Amino acid sequence: MHTKDARAIGETEQRIYGLAAWRETPYFTPRERAALAFTESVTRLSDTHVPDQAYQDVAAEFSPQEIAALVSLVVTINAWNAIGVSTRAWVPGSYTP
Repeated sequence: MHTKDARAIGETEQRIYGLAAWRETPYFTPRERAALAFTESVTRLSDTHVPDQAYQDVAAEFSPQEIAALVSLVVTINAWNAIGVSTRAWVPGSYTP
C-alpha cells in the first residue's frame, strides 16, 4: 500500500528498494536519515529508549513542531501495526493492490 502511494507521488524505485538498507545507500538526505534513525528508535522504544543522539540528530534537522508531527506519525503507524499483528488482521501474502 505505502509503496504504491509513494510511486504515485513520484518516489523512485531506487529509493523504495533502498529503504531497508538506508544506512548503506547514498539515496537519502541528512534530514531523511535523521528522521529514519529517529523513527527506528521510537519504534524500538523498549530496546533503545530513544537515545539522546537520535533526538539531537532529528532536532538538528526538524523544528519542534515537525518532531511532534513525526512522533505522532510513528506512534500512529506503530499502533496500527500492533493492532493488525495482534488480531491477525493481516496475513502475509494476502494483500493484493
